[in-house]
Amino acid sequence: LDDVRVIDLSRVLAGPYGTMMLADLGAEVIKVEQPGRGDDTRQWGPPFVAGESAYYLSINRNKRDITLNLQDERAREILRELIRQADVVVENFKLGTLEGWGLGYEALKQINPRLIFCSISGYGPDGPDAGRPGYDFVIQGEGGLMSLSGPADGAPYRNAIAIVDITTGMFAATAIIAALRARDRSGTGQRVDLSLLESQVAWLANLGSYYLVSGQAPKRYGNAHSTVVPYEVFQTRDDYFVLACGNDSQFRKLCQVIGQPALSADPRFATNPQRVNNRGELIPLLQAAFAQIDSGQLLAELLAAGVPAGRINTIDRVLNDPQVLHRQMVVEVDHPTAGRLKVLGVPYKFSETPALVKSAPPLLGQHTDEVLRDMLGYDVNRIAKLREEGVI
Repeated sequence: LDDVRVIDLSRVLAGPYGTMMLADLGAEVIKVEQPGRGDDTRQWGPPFVAGESAYYLSINRNKRDITLNLQDERAREILRELIRQADVVVENFKLGTLEGWGLGYEALKQINPRLIFCSISGYGPDGPDAGRPGYDFVIQGEGGLMSLSGPADGAPYRNAIAIVDITTGMFAATAIIAALRARDRSGTGQRVDLSLLESQVAWLANLGSYYLVSGQAPKRYGNAHSTVVPYEVFQTRDDYFVLACGNDSQFRKLCQVIGQPALSADPRFATNPQRVNNRGELIPLLQAAFAQIDSGQLLAELLAAGVPAGRINTIDRVLNDPQVLHRQMVVEVDHPTAGRLKVLGVPYKFSETPALVKSAPPLLGQHTDEVLRDMLGYDVNRIAKLREEGVI
């Protein structure tokens, strides 16, 4: 995407994550923030490193950063000049805010008919809930995720990662790339509209289908699976582990490993539908067997037999795991104030056009002078005057 220029007007998580994906793929992403304040996530800590929050650092690599006071018409005119030269705008302002500033899609497409304008909101721009603010935690509740998470007989749990925001960002990046592909053929841009609610509903996936097919709302199963057994967390003599038997062959191998081949021949457990129907009888039998074995021995034997299983690693273990490091999922970049900075790597690998972590998440306004000079031709005196008057 190195021929694509993105103006990133988004804040917090969904938009910045999506634009970071575009930046990883080569796009030039210019993040626009409020002077003196910036993205809310700059204050979301601790931890901080050299004054930068870990949260902000996690979602803004490979971008340039400028500050514009969009309350000022002069700053809005600067933004219009930048958008004339851009391919994509991503925004998540409160509905109607950009339109009130003359920066909505209908206005911007007049100055750049090829523009892809991506809007991210909580509930969408129309419908009975349009205009409600969107928060990942609230959408996890209202979109059904929390009804599926947590112990079967306890309180519902939220996902520790803001998974609704992140997947909305992923959907945004995918949709933007599709819109760019469409523009290659038509020559004109379009508006792309996403919401947190629709994103979460979209990835209800098999459990959404469960309801649509059966008419019954899925229940919570804690760490177990609703339609695959055994597929959950178990405890060995010294630790917990995850076991994922996806088919009858794997279950038979599991029973061989734990020295109980008769279990797989038992008509109550011989097939997955039977195991699902009789999970209350099977799971205690398996747990009793696992409790007699150390994790290291059990996992080695399960993996040797081709049974999917693994440790429940803490984040420090994950980010020091030899496979994770070998696949360059932790990389280092030079940061202007923090020095060498470790960040997460790019999960997709290309044979010919590698996605790279090229630059650290920018400081607030780090590239304002550079962008105004190189893209718009502003001289030093003009930039200094704009800064003195609070425009940038």
